Amino acid sequence: MMGSRDFIFGEKVVVGRLTSVFGVHGWIKVWSYTDIRENILTYRPWWVNSSGVFEELLLDDWKWQRDGLIVRLEGVKNRETAKNWCQKDILVDLSRLPKLPGDSFYWHQLIGLGVFSEYEGEILNLGRVSKIIETGSNDVLIVSGEGDSIDSKERLIPYVRQYVFSVDLQKQLIKVNWDPDF
Repeated sequence: MMGSRDFIFGEKVVVGRLTSVFGVHGWIKVWSYTDIRENILTYRPWWVNSSGVFEELLLDDWKWQRDGLIVRLEGVKNRETAKNWCQKDILVDLSRLPKLPGDSFYWHQLIGLGVFSEYEGEILNLGRVSKIIETGSNDVLIVSGEGDSIDSKERLIPYVRQYVFSVDLQKQLIKVNWDPDF
């Protein structure tokens, strides 16, 4: 699964963030949400959402530093201009993402899916995936109860084979084995 946050904007997905300025010559630090952080450079062109309008980012240069990736955007030559781009999400067209093998999924594909638990002979509607977090050892689905689910609880379900049996994108559901009292 690929890391990201609140990620889908039409046909674009968030893959990183322009965080802060670096030095005085217009460089900007980049935080990559991709599993292999270097891959962010392969997903281009980059876009930012400026008040509902997508604006293409053209890279003048980039470098890997000890602390991560820094970039300089075309036309940005000083610290003050670079500040205008900080704290903006980097988006790419969904079509630029590579197809994943077999039972692998991007986070944005799982957000919003219904989660049903087959627990002690019953099938229980636990709600929908509202977020996904990365813990280091595994990803965790945050499932929020709603409408016709068994309750309005929020549950954190580790995204591991022990608990997650199947993901069906066509049916928009995830089957898990999860105790509803957790």
